[in-house]
Amino acid sequence: MSFAKFISDIASLCQRRVAAVVRSHVTMTCAACTALLLATSGVPAFAADAAPAARVPASAPAPASGAAPVVTSTGLVQMPDGRLLAPEFARIVNRGELVVAVLGVDQPPFFEEHNGQLVGLDIDLAKELAQKLNVKVRFNRDAMTFDGVVSLLAKGQADIAVSKLSRTLPRTEIISFSEPYLRLNRALLLNRVKFAQLAHGREVPEVIRTYDGTLGVVAKSSYAEYALSNFPHAKLMSYPTWDGVLKALNDGEITAAFRDEFEVKRVLKADPTASLRLRVVTLKDLEDTLAVAVNISEPALLAFVNQFLADRAKRLDVAAVLQAPSY
Repeated sequence: MSFAKFISDIASLCQRRVAAVVRSHVTMTCAACTALLLATSGVPAFAADAAPAARVPASAPAPASGAAPVVTSTGLVQMPDGRLLAPEFARIVNRGELVVAVLGVDQPPFFEEHNGQLVGLDIDLAKELAQKLNVKVRFNRDAMTFDGVVSLLAKGQADIAVSKLSRTLPRTEIISFSEPYLRLNRALLLNRVKFAQLAHGREVPEVIRTYDGTLGVVAKSSYAEYALSNFPHAKLMSYPTWDGVLKALNDGEITAAFRDEFEVKRVLKADPTASLRLRVVTLKDLEDTLAVAVNISEPALLAFVNQFLADRAKRLDVAAVLQAPSY
């Protein structure tokens, strides 16, 4: 054997020994780390061919069992029972309840308190959604205005809002809306005497097109926004409640009240003699769409709500709402 070959064999043997030592050390270290992580987190071991997963950040929802959640490479949360859920569903399931924002002022038949229970069309819808998620439902009624309901949701104090909410452009800057579950026309309720004085013999459509009289709306509602674009020349008068608007209309303080056709027609349904003093004008070319609101950063939950509404057998229209029971 030549001296050069002897040196080459010695070098090759040293390289193999060093590689074996390194492999052994890395394997032992990884195994030790894995065992430590599993012992402290309570997360079950994954098979060697399982999809890679990473820890959920501190802001992610923690499972009720106390086990640390993990997320897959696609962003789904691995639940302790093995299910994969989008982060918004994981939060709701871990909590065990769907938190729904609802206006604190009753709006029958959409939502109202009866014998200590919250009932109504919107309440039924919210309960059905919770059933689909297999969780309980809890209603947050801290907001006293419709915009307040939007703010509750935007601040993360509810998962969704089902509260006779109209879809408006300003609101879509901070929350997302589902497809409509009810479409209503916008409408005016006119004080007959006051309107006749304003019209001076002109036809109703002509007066409405350029309406410049007093117009009552509920403060901080979608109709306070609609009025600015639909009746830019009107003298806008805001009241805390719809009852306040109606009182002003009956007292002759304002000439017209502006709201959806259901609320306007319900006034005459509740009191048939009101038609002697008041007149309804339905604006067929202007629509008010009511929808479920979702946090703007939760597209999976929005998709779920939209699919739920598409599959829902119960469809609402103004006739069905007018016939709905009110306690």
